[in-house]
Amino acid sequence: MQMAKPKVAFAGTGWIGRNRLQAIVDTAAAEVIAIADPSHEMRSAAQLVAPGAECYDSFDALLGGKYDAVVIATPSAMHAEQAIAVLKSGAAVFCQKPLGRTAAETAEVVETARATDKLLAVDFSYRHVRAMQAVYACVRAGDIGEVYAAELVFHNAYGPDKAWFYDPAQSGGGCVIDLGIHMADLALWVMDSPEIVRCASHLMAKAKQWDPQANGVEDYAVAQLTTATGAVINLACSWNLPAGCDAVIKAAFYGTKGAAAFTNIDGSFFNFAAYRHEGTHRQVLYDGPDEWFGRAGAEFARSLAQDSSFNAAAEEVTAAARVIDMIYNR
Repeated sequence: MQMAKPKVAFAGTGWIGRNRLQAIVDTAAAEVIAIADPSHEMRSAAQLVAPGAECYDSFDALLGGKYDAVVIATPSAMHAEQAIAVLKSGAAVFCQKPLGRTAAETAEVVETARATDKLLAVDFSYRHVRAMQAVYACVRAGDIGEVYAAELVFHNAYGPDKAWFYDPAQSGGGCVIDLGIHMADLALWVMDSPEIVRCASHLMAKAKQWDPQANGVEDYAVAQLTTATGAVINLACSWNLPAGCDAVIKAAFYGTKGAAAFTNIDGSFFNFAAYRHEGTHRQVLYDGPDEWFGRAGAEFARSLAQDSSFNAAAEEVTAAARVIDMIYNR
């Protein structure tokens, strides 16, 4: 007997929300039955992807329905409160990053998912890039030996185009929580959740030292994290840096027997390659086409169809949020 497909609702259908909507529809693993967005234009665009979905103009109106899961792609300030409301209603959650603006907000959502025994996942999309997975496999197999240093960079030469990103009350911060959180998550994921014992960071806004009381959110940040084993993780991220290309995205892990590196190709936001380094020699681990953008949502839909109960992997989201708090010195 074939089981019924999980019923999924979407809160927020901007560009990223619609991309994840398309990815989930394409899996055929779940049925999208509801859409909520305050913009009529966004709702209409989303209905072209899921023509049978009911439309609502607010999250509160959406919440009155019965769903197996809700995908949250609203501004960051809403994520934790909305995720908790969904979990308490009896549905699973797939949320855009950050799950919370602080580690405390994030932990509250994770604990709610545990208490309600519901699946919770966050869209850490770079984990799902084939090139990044090749680096992960190389490091975790021990091919480069013990990792003693890592360098992770995400420079976006444009910066966000929505005003709420620049309001710390709505976003929780600037480039660190927008871009740096991806790099922090990748470092923890690849290095098998190391304990971070020390953090030194420097944050700037418009080429001056960032003052959270005076000049909004940071647009440039560097941080050095030290693990309990003495390994060093260097992170850098920015908005609107004159990078000479659209973006600089890379994650390199240096070990006692070599290195493994993930990097974007020709400044692209979407095309990546992976390499293994031995001295001055380089071996290609992955370099090819990869339709990864939305894969995390597709995998959530497939997981939901198999088991909607709490997965302890959600705890990794809190670990990344703690690193972000350390970088912000809060």
